Amino acid sequence: MTAKKSTPEKRGSAFSETLDATATRSASTANGNVSKYSEPPPPQQQHQTPRFRELELEQRYIDEPRKLRVVVIGAGLAGVIAGTLLPAKVPNIELTIFEKNADVGGTWFENKYPGVRCDIPAHVYQTSFEPNTQWSEEFAQGAEIREYWQKLAQKYGVYDRLKLSHNVTGLDWDAEDSVWKIDVVDLQTGRQFTQTADFVLTAVGRFNAWKLPDYPGLDEFEGLLRHTSNWDPEFDPAGKRVAIIGNGASGIQVVSHLHKKVAHLDHYARSPTWIADSFAGDKTSLEPKPYPEELRQRFAEDPAAYTAWRKAFEDKYWRGFETWLRNSDRNNDARVALTESMKQRLLQSNRPELLETLIPEFSPHCRRLTPGPGYIEAITAEKTDYIQTRIARFTKTGIETVDGRHREVDAIFCATGANVDMIQPFPIRGPDGALLSDLWSSGRPDQGGDDHPGFPYTYLGAATPGFPNLFFVHGPNAAGRSGSVPHSVEVQVSFFARCLRKAAREGVRTLQPSRRAADDFVEYCDAFFRSTVLTEDCSSWYNGGRPGGRIHGLWPGSGAHVETVLREPRWEDWEYTYLNRDGNRLMWYFGNGQTRREEDLTSDMTRYVRDPAEIDLRTLHDW
Repeated sequence: MTAKKSTPEKRGSAFSETLDATATRSASTANGNVSKYSEPPPPQQQHQTPRFRELELEQRYIDEPRKLRVVVIGAGLAGVIAGTLLPAKVPNIELTIFEKNADVGGTWFENKYPGVRCDIPAHVYQTSFEPNTQWSEEFAQGAEIREYWQKLAQKYGVYDRLKLSHNVTGLDWDAEDSVWKIDVVDLQTGRQFTQTADFVLTAVGRFNAWKLPDYPGLDEFEGLLRHTSNWDPEFDPAGKRVAIIGNGASGIQVVSHLHKKVAHLDHYARSPTWIADSFAGDKTSLEPKPYPEELRQRFAEDPAAYTAWRKAFEDKYWRGFETWLRNSDRNNDARVALTESMKQRLLQSNRPELLETLIPEFSPHCRRLTPGPGYIEAITAEKTDYIQTRIARFTKTGIETVDGRHREVDAIFCATGANVDMIQPFPIRGPDGALLSDLWSSGRPDQGGDDHPGFPYTYLGAATPGFPNLFFVHGPNAAGRSGSVPHSVEVQVSFFARCLRKAAREGVRTLQPSRRAADDFVEYCDAFFRSTVLTEDCSSWYNGGRPGGRIHGLWPGSGAHVETVLREPRWEDWEYTYLNRDGNRLMWYFGNGQTRREEDLTSDMTRYVRDPAEIDLRTLHDW
């Protein structure tokens, strides 16, 4: 049976009308206008529908939540954390994780290009609950990071809930049963099937759906053409002429590592970008920076010492948020420091004339600041052409730019990013058949209307109106600029666990954010980002590659700010339907008026009785 929405507004209105009528009669008497209703009126003879219904109790205990069928899509960093935390936090969960790849790890499973590593220190880029004291390098390479997430998934039973090599091809909301129908393809057998879930969490990653640039003649090129996220491990760059397109994090890493091996390198970088020495003062290096064996041994033998060291080391990644604020002293200081750093490196390379070409007009942090050890040295080398002229087309043998110059190459690698509009790589159809991708896509004639916002429209980056029981892990506007990515995902998954517990405990059939709440969030985002350098004229994944466009890649505030918001959900911002057939929000939840715990003679019914010295009034009764 389709769930009915409760209608407290109508009941409230009827009650208010009764009070208003009573107040009017009382006021007339007080003013000396004796009414024929000075005495209570006689009962009306006609039949009226009673305001209070006679309902049947639900025969269940309040402390026995219902089973929830939950599907997580993706087993990268976010999916592995969800697969670890949700079973621990949500009683009675039946969890399935679909992953299109042959193993977990997401971007760290897929990216195998030369020099792939995290530009954040490894001791920061890990979970809070499974620290690795034995990172071999300060900035871990991709293989070691991938191994960390695989070991974590093994330890916490994620593989038991995981279906590898299973690609989700679509989601459809079944309004009759209030469930999601998930279309899946087993990539090993080709079998297609549909799985049903009460709730779906998309954890497909921000840089997973890579794509080649849309240049004319792309199919004509006869050499090796690859995206850096689809690297050919058999490719030998020695003696080859190679082109690399793009100067984001991947492009900078590939250029830095590949230029020493190739015969000639063409680097196409249409827009300048700031090249940093470090994040938060931790300088990166082209060569590995191994941790001393004695330090690793001390960490392994003394967990308390490691925890203290990690706390102090990670603390600085939560600071300095004001650097992102427009016209702030910190941002102005960053511009001066970065300019001087790049100038000195160009002087050492005997190419000081490139300074004006490389220094952006936009402020630091408008695009993600990228550490680039070896990058300036690579693009100023004699065998490298640094090209800012726009590409006109690909040919059979190379690339032609708009000035008519043609450059022949043996291989082209595109470090051109991924699907930065945050739209999932599969269709998601809501209750009325509307496609989420249509609603979020820009360039539609009806863009900007109530039904087609034309950008990733969400409430807290977590969910969107019109698509019940659908959550986005690390979705649009979800992650704060400071802190760490794993911590941010842990906080988001914990928020979703609260939502799932509420649904399971209180008999909530569906929940979705109200349009008003989502609108308020968007308005706050716009107001906040106008105060930052992010809305300057630069292209980044923060704005979906549209300079000056609406920012949807980051939370409107710091990492500590979003953690504070998600700790205490604003339940009033959500709309609900309920399992109870009469639409009563409390009948299923309250059940038979009892708890199962009180009938279990072995349970502790007086857990509040403790040694007073152990009682903290701040947490007393906060169960």
